[in-house]
Amino acid sequence: MQSTATLTSKRITSIDLLRGIVMIIMALDHVRDYFHTGAFIFNPLDLEKTNTALFFTRWITHFCAPVFMFLAGTSAFLVGQKKSKKELSFFLLKRGIWLLLLELTLINFGWNFDITFTNIYFIVIWALGLSMILLAGLIHLPVKLILLIAVLLVAGHNLLDNIHVTGNSLQAFGWALLHDQNFFSWQGKNFLVGYPILPWIGVMAFGYCFGTLYTSAYSSERRKKILLLIGGSAVLLFILLRFINLYGDPFPWSRQSSAFYSFLSFIKVQKYPPSLLYILVTLGPAILFLAFAEKINTTASKAISVYGRVPMFYYVLHIFLIHLLAMASAGLFTDYGWGVWILKQPLWFAEGLKGYGFSLGVVYLVWLVIIIGLYPLCKKYDRYKSAHKEKWWLSYL
Repeated sequence: MQSTATLTSKRITSIDLLRGIVMIIMALDHVRDYFHTGAFIFNPLDLEKTNTALFFTRWITHFCAPVFMFLAGTSAFLVGQKKSKKELSFFLLKRGIWLLLLELTLINFGWNFDITFTNIYFIVIWALGLSMILLAGLIHLPVKLILLIAVLLVAGHNLLDNIHVTGNSLQAFGWALLHDQNFFSWQGKNFLVGYPILPWIGVMAFGYCFGTLYTSAYSSERRKKILLLIGGSAVLLFILLRFINLYGDPFPWSRQSSAFYSFLSFIKVQKYPPSLLYILVTLGPAILFLAFAEKINTTASKAISVYGRVPMFYYVLHIFLIHLLAMASAGLFTDYGWGVWILKQPLWFAEGLKGYGFSLGVVYLVWLVIIIGLYPLCKKYDRYKSAHKEKWWLSYL
């Protein structure tokens, strides 16, 4: 059995491995955003226009944001095993503010390459940062109460699905930040709210409570049984709620022209904001993976875990590298020219990019180039972090 000291004095390899897997998969979605010819024409989950390969290229990346957010909460709990509540709260507050600033500056620039910042995106890093700030307060509550709040947010937020605030107003913007994905334009600036915050707070809070399973109160064997129970129950609850089509996602599934496409309709769930069913069908399998991954120790798992140990460093680099390669590809292989990738409209609505792009095969090739190309940098940075734990600023990147 592993003691608390063993678990909290070194990184938990299964968590690093899972985070590394989702970071690698995440890059596939972003490469598709910048390279696939259909990315600027239709939603890859549109069953009337997509195909099997494209559907699953997009669908598999649904695991990334919830797992990343969930494990951030778990990591916060584990960090808290070596800090007082006050110290952990201050750390989460500072890190959350730093992530918000990073999202609105460097990361927004990476998405657009526009020095005038015409587009401002409130997407995954903003949600991560704000959730950390709120978690800084939540951690002072009993764990059972934090868990109750998480359940209410994750399971109950779909009750708000029919509430919309229309118009280009501050009230509509505020509601979008909470629960209703939307796009706004004021005084020549575009504001895209992609990650409404309410359910994401719940996901991170769940992750924080989940961290209690990695203490000395649980042997690896007992933890595995609990993880199997939690993960399996989440998957079964997804199947039940999705089948009855009454609650958990604003878009019911429907029978399609074939049994296979009916299955695609069944697993097609809303991400913006993440519905209850979306969270169940992503975190359920992820927790099942953790149940079996605790003793994995292969060359491949060690390599993948490198990305999981430096997620923010990798995240920032991969956006810039993908965007630079897209700019070079447009200039070298198309008639659009590299300037098309200085975006004055949000990437997903850019009229000037309609007709641009490459096949799905090219998308996968570029994805592999990105992953392989970033590995040496991530490895070197990981070693630097490990060798310089005294440098406080390393915990922010």
